[in-house]
Amino acid sequence: MKKYNIGLLALLFLIAQQTYAQSGKLKAANRSFDNMSYIEAIRNYEDYLRTAKTGTPEMKEALTKLGYSYRKVQDTQNAERTYAELIERYSKEVDSEIFLYFAQALANNGKYKESQKMYSRYGQEQTTDMRGRKFTVAYMDNSHFYQDSATYKVDYLYALNSRQSDFSPMFYKNGLVFVSAREEGGAIKRVFMQNQTPFLDLFMFPDTAELRKDNIVAMKQVTSGLGGGNATFSSSEKLEAVIAEENDKPLSKIEQFSKTLNSKYHEGPVTFFKDYKKLIFTRNNYSKGRSRTSSDGINKLKLYMASENGKYWGNVSELPFNSDNYSCGHPALSPDDTKLYFVSDMPGGFGGTDIYVVEYREGQWSSPVNLGREINTEGNEMFPYMDEFGNLYFSSDGHEGLGGLDVFYVEMREAIPISDIKNLGAPINSEKDDFGFITNGTRSSGYFSSNRKRGYGDDNLYSFRHGCRQLNILVYDAESKKPLESVDVRMLKNGENKELFVTGSDGKITVCLETGTDFEFKALKEGYESNGVSYGTFASSLKNRTSITIYLEKSKAPIIKGTIVAEVNQRPIQGATVTLQNDKDGSQEKIITGEDGKYEFQPKKEGEYSVSARKERYAVNTENLGKVKQSKKGPKTVEQNLGLVGQGDIFRLDNIYYDYGQFFIRPDAAKELEAKLVPLLKKYPEIRIEVRSHTDSRSSDAYNAKLSDNRARAVLDYLAARGINTKRIEAKGYGESELLNNCDDSTNCTESQHQANRRTEFKILDISAVSMN
Repeated sequence: MKKYNIGLLALLFLIAQQTYAQSGKLKAANRSFDNMSYIEAIRNYEDYLRTAKTGTPEMKEALTKLGYSYRKVQDTQNAERTYAELIERYSKEVDSEIFLYFAQALANNGKYKESQKMYSRYGQEQTTDMRGRKFTVAYMDNSHFYQDSATYKVDYLYALNSRQSDFSPMFYKNGLVFVSAREEGGAIKRVFMQNQTPFLDLFMFPDTAELRKDNIVAMKQVTSGLGGGNATFSSSEKLEAVIAEENDKPLSKIEQFSKTLNSKYHEGPVTFFKDYKKLIFTRNNYSKGRSRTSSDGINKLKLYMASENGKYWGNVSELPFNSDNYSCGHPALSPDDTKLYFVSDMPGGFGGTDIYVVEYREGQWSSPVNLGREINTEGNEMFPYMDEFGNLYFSSDGHEGLGGLDVFYVEMREAIPISDIKNLGAPINSEKDDFGFITNGTRSSGYFSSNRKRGYGDDNLYSFRHGCRQLNILVYDAESKKPLESVDVRMLKNGENKELFVTGSDGKITVCLETGTDFEFKALKEGYESNGVSYGTFASSLKNRTSITIYLEKSKAPIIKGTIVAEVNQRPIQGATVTLQNDKDGSQEKIITGEDGKYEFQPKKEGEYSVSARKERYAVNTENLGKVKQSKKGPKTVEQNLGLVGQGDIFRLDNIYYDYGQFFIRPDAAKELEAKLVPLLKKYPEIRIEVRSHTDSRSSDAYNAKLSDNRARAVLDYLAARGINTKRIEAKGYGESELLNNCDDSTNCTESQHQANRRTEFKILDISAVSMN
């Protein structure tokens, strides 16, 4: 009996020891998980689950957190395995988000039918989250994601990719700046705790023209290496080994973008102002040698601005809408540098991370505005990019796609989406994460990043070239059936003018069209009645080239056309609404200008007409055209260009100069005021302006400040004498603070050089109505 009792006690002690050890393993795993050390958490959870008792709450907890850890390190195969086991064992007990995570893992692994079932189940439990319904429908037929695939050629960039993560390229002068975790110069880099990879820095490849050539050379080096090595390797193993060996060799053309910006924390992505003198970049909450954390102890991401100072980047300043308690990152500037798009998980969003926009004018930032539910979802919207036409590309796992982050496109006007959101489809998108997409306005070429299988290791950089669906448009005389030369053929999309083509002697033009989109083509020629045709593109093959024919009837109807330009620089304005109005009956026709700023109309009846142009932040300009009618001598073309005055525009009055030390209006200055400023103020009684006067550098700062104030006041008095309400005018002197040249106190300059600084400008402050009381 005594021996039996001793044996029982030993067994109980052993069980207690094992239970304690198991409990210790789970606690260690949970500590790693809470510290976001997901690699370590995975090891500990897997160790715990090997001997864990099935069906217990502890096992459910371990499987749930293990699946999440695999998600965070982007191991989709093991995430799928873990969630499958979790749902099999605890189907009725798991939270609804587990079905979402399982659906996403299945899609990441190309198992769309299985993913559809899990999305459907998630949608049944979470009826307010549109992802369940949208993805269930999308995965009924995946063919629409591949309809444009034949028009793209994607290349892995051997010349840029390293053993570590490389992603988020951005155009910089003739080259690319991108984000990388590569180890530079053999130095030991600090490791990011979540996935045990080095922290990110910004790197540069100086010339994209050389990139393709270098990539071909690198590809030959890699593929030539497949012939050697261990004969037992598979070809994919050889390829991976050779890439690793090649990427261990330094690439002399790749260099750190800025040693002054790169720090011991994460840097990137980045965006540049159009003159490349300033940039905005993402970095951990770290500035001036000090890091800060949120209230829950996490070092968030923030946005910073820097400017070029000689060969270095400096003057780093934090953007004012950052916070220690949420992240802001992934910056993208609009083509005119007046709007910044960025990503944040700030309170009040729709999902994990949303895209926001903020205005930047005269060095001042507005408050961020969420782009709304049309773009943002319950998932994550990230990595925005604006092309040269002001249209938006971004990545999302909330809009229906092939899995992970997919790249999407939407046309924008004044930060408002004006088209449906379009998934770019394969091969830009894959079942993995595809993001950091940049391109030109026509999307004929560009770069992006992805963690798809073809790359080595983590995220990699890719280039692409985009063909098109070619369409021939033939324009004929309706009576003679002969081709018509010099016909203007305007392409329209969503009611907005796109490219303008002109037919050759064969009456033909050839255009490239994106698939899955409806277009309209309008043909216009003096002496003919305008005619148009609609056309939709849905086939994917480049070889399937189609022609359409437009017939024009002869007519005596006049043509009205012109260009909408900015008054300040005479550049064409895109997105202006041009209205042609019959002033007798009030009937109207409208068109939205494209990149060339041009418009065309052919009124159907005679009468008094006027044409006006309007755009947000611009004063409306209306011009009377007078009587428009058919002529016995034949059709007539009326051309009327319109200039728009925009809020914030600064106009130089080129001939407003002053004698040294004087502030009286000279006769030549009066001519300039009468020719330019007085007529503008009378034409636009609703605008307010600031008269800005400047001096040269001679005399003291205080004297020059006073002198410039007097000069600005002299202009105000001159305008008041001509009936301009002074409530519409602010007069301010800037002294010598804004010299146009280097003629400061330390430089010897000629009188003409000094006189160039003695000038007056006016700035449009407001285009709204002004009270005259």
